[in-house]
Amino acid sequence: MDCCDCEIKDQSVCCALDPDELDALERIGRSQGYPAKSTIFEQGREAGFVYNLTAGALRLSKLLPDGRRQVVGFAMPGDFLGLDFEPNHSYTADALTPAKLCQFSRVGFSDMLDDKPRLLRRLMAMASHELALAQEQMVVLGRRTAEEKIAAFLVGMRKRYARIHGPSVHVPLPMTRLDIGDYLGLTVETVSRMMTRMAREKTIVIVPDGVRLLDVPRLERLAEV
Repeated sequence: MDCCDCEIKDQSVCCALDPDELDALERIGRSQGYPAKSTIFEQGREAGFVYNLTAGALRLSKLLPDGRRQVVGFAMPGDFLGLDFEPNHSYTADALTPAKLCQFSRVGFSDMLDDKPRLLRRLMAMASHELALAQEQMVVLGRRTAEEKIAAFLVGMRKRYARIHGPSVHVPLPMTRLDIGDYLGLTVETVSRMMTRMAREKTIVIVPDGVRLLDVPRLERLAEV
């Protein structure tokens, strides 16, 4: 694992560390690749590691008591997983695409936090951001129409990709429409119908790996950004 050459270092928790601290982080971690459709960790299993996603995309989901699956989020490069430090994983993380993660033992990472206050502050900022996203998702699932939910999702994904690659009207969507529906509280049929309508109205163009946004202002108005 070479932290200094990491392409998303400036967008991840590692940006809070100086070169010597990055060296210390390298010593307690390792880089691991995962093929698409593989499981990184599973809900209910012992959580012995924390993870920094450096490439690819993950689906985060919870198994409900009645056996249904609920998609609770999607992880993108720069996202850190396992910050809650619960003894067992509270959700399952599956690779939507080939993915690469840096994984650190919880014990070693916790010890490092005691010695690196800047790292702790960065983690607290990331946790605060995750809380804000969760609150925003509650609004999305609440009183918004299906069209507004889809618009908010596309605008949100565009922002997340912009953080890594810079602004673009091309938004890759590695997840299925079923995944999007589970996340937004919509049926897959509704997701397909809304996206087809947006394409017909020339708000988006559906491309093989996602969508291209033709009318960003309209999407932002629908998303109430």
